[in-house]
Amino acid sequence: MSTMTAPTPAAVPGPAAPPPAPAAPPRQFRWLLRLHRPALYAWTGLVLALAGLLLWLGGPLTDASAAGWQQYNAYQADAAKAYDQDAILLYKDVSQYTSVALLVVPFLVAAWAGASLIGRELESGTARLAWTQGVTPTRWLAAKLALPAALITTGTALAALLHHLAWSAGRGRVDTAKPWYSVETLYAGGPVIVALALAGLAAGALLGLLLRRSLAALIGAACTTGVLWIAMFLALPHLWPTATRVSSLREGPSGSGLGVAEGLLTADGDRLDIPRYCGSSHDPSCATLFDRLNAVSFYKDYHPESHYWALQLMATAVLLAVTALLTVSAFRVLRHRTAGHKGAAV
Repeated sequence: MSTMTAPTPAAVPGPAAPPPAPAAPPRQFRWLLRLHRPALYAWTGLVLALAGLLLWLGGPLTDASAAGWQQYNAYQADAAKAYDQDAILLYKDVSQYTSVALLVVPFLVAAWAGASLIGRELESGTARLAWTQGVTPTRWLAAKLALPAALITTGTALAALLHHLAWSAGRGRVDTAKPWYSVETLYAGGPVIVALALAGLAAGALLGLLLRRSLAALIGAACTTGVLWIAMFLALPHLWPTATRVSSLREGPSGSGLGVAEGLLTADGDRLDIPRYCGSSHDPSCATLFDRLNAVSFYKDYHPESHYWALQLMATAVLLAVTALLTVSAFRVLRHRTAGHKGAAV
């Protein structure tokens, strides 16, 4: 007697298993930190070194230099007295070097972002390997930019704040302290330098995606950041309404601050260029020329110190807008380049 075997029911197809989830952002960040560990160490060392120098500059070095200038002024009155020349020169050198180091930061960030962060991975094929591991290109680029942007913002903002405090400590006490409108003070001691650094990061990412060669991206990103720096230098005085100071022909143009324009005012209110070598009417030939031009006074359009933060904030807003535009452009380039890639979906 044969044994009956119950027929095995056909397998009922169940819901399809969900696709593997992409790598979690924390895992991407950890991988990013391991991959760019030398750059992280270099950045941390730079920020700590600048912070230490700026704390020294704004504290003991400012006190020593201020005392040296007091001694120097007394020395001019009494040649028998001595003054601390070393403290004066050291303050000047440290102030100059720290300012230059801060102003160079956007170029370093742009070069690193173009060459190492983006360009090298596209050149070596590492990026495409990551895209086959469940990480979409969009998520890959977002993770690439998010953590560096946070570290660059934090480090540059700290250095800029300490720079501004160091300058404030020496203001009115150290004769060689830069005026508020100098390049070193206006650009290195406020949020403008932070926005420039972020613009450098975005420019580096965009050039890395466009060129896909580390050396070419390094050069292109550094040059693009230089163009941004020059454009901001030229545009910043015009981002906020100026004040106008009118002075007599004998006094010459006057007004302490960031100068924008100066010239002659006629009796009809017209503005004329100042004739060459005629800064006042003390020279009889210049006085005769002024009479012939119907000039009655000098004018000067400038930004007084009260405009410092307005200029800083306006310039920062413009640079952040440029940074956003560069970032959006980078994502659009990436989307276009990976349109046919399986993992290109957002």
